Amino acid sequence: MRTDLCERLGIEHPVLGFSPSEHVVAAISRAGGLGVLGCVRFNDADELDATLSWLDERTAGRPYGVDVVMPSQGPAEGAPADLDRLIPPGHRDFVERTLLHLGVPPLSGDGPARAGVLGWLHSVARSHVEVALTHPVRLIANALGPPPADVIDQAHGHGLAVAALAGRAEHARSHVASGVDLVVAQGYEAGGHTGEIASMVLVPEVVDAVGDRVPVLAAGGIGSGRQIAAALALGARGVWMGSVWLGTAEYRSAPALRQALLRAGSADTVRSRIYSGKPARLLRNRWTDAWTGPDAPGPLPMPLQNLLVADAHARLMESGDPTVVPMPVGQIVGRMNQVRPVADVMADLVAEADETLARLAKLV
Repeated sequence: MRTDLCERLGIEHPVLGFSPSEHVVAAISRAGGLGVLGCVRFNDADELDATLSWLDERTAGRPYGVDVVMPSQGPAEGAPADLDRLIPPGHRDFVERTLLHLGVPPLSGDGPARAGVLGWLHSVARSHVEVALTHPVRLIANALGPPPADVIDQAHGHGLAVAALAGRAEHARSHVASGVDLVVAQGYEAGGHTGEIASMVLVPEVVDAVGDRVPVLAAGGIGSGRQIAAALALGARGVWMGSVWLGTAEYRSAPALRQALLRAGSADTVRSRIYSGKPARLLRNRWTDAWTGPDAPGPLPMPLQNLLVADAHARLMESGDPTVVPMPVGQIVGRMNQVRPVADVMADLVAEADETLARLAKLV
């Protein structure tokens, strides 16, 4: 299973694997794919720099990439204390009432409340790009459309490919016009920030729109070799996978989160704005259900919503209760029923894709 994308990125298999875990990213690259590190969790540029240095040493010379979050419509900028003032007291009261109702205890220890994720801000995302350019990354991806023109030019000046996620064909055309090198057609089934069109419809639409100019990757609902073969049949030149790696041994999750992921079915997710302020697919549980109640306020815009729930997310995760853990994940979670090493997952993906493509060839 090889496409021209493999030569372009210097990888063995046309599989790009997104993860917030550097351990997973390194394992994906060592297994022949392109691991892509989600940078939004890094509020501190020095921490990201140290993490990328760790990756440099553990990818065995194989390429890897980074994923930043630079919304096309930039959210409010400012120091965390300034942004906090924009959060209505009623929203804070609702969060506290909900945590009390769910029986979630305060955080252990005497440390300060979580500051929230500031990687949604353009200023922080730009610092991520600056750090990435000092490391041998092969690709910079933007989760919310194309990066600004100067960032694309900067990446191209360092010989990096630029990828952007698209949920509509018109978005893909705009991305290519902006100078993006790879378009990720991400369907409704995907975890995290996702659009409203399913992959089976979206991928060929995007391929027809821009596939003659740039490679198109399929994302959303891909967790097996058969699904990779289906993506290639739809015209994609590779796949972008995220959720499936949450079930690997290298993803060092809390026991409650692992339990929640392993027992979830494909219907146990919900698309909501309560995580970041933009529509994102999450595990459905008692926490997400609470936000659909009649007394629930509307989610705040990015990045205020994440600042609002940051401390709550930490408490929910630390509670050890699998019925409340907050986690973005796609509908493919229904296939994640055992914990395996990344290398084994990759080997099975490639073997099944090869078998499927060979079987389909016999039908011609």
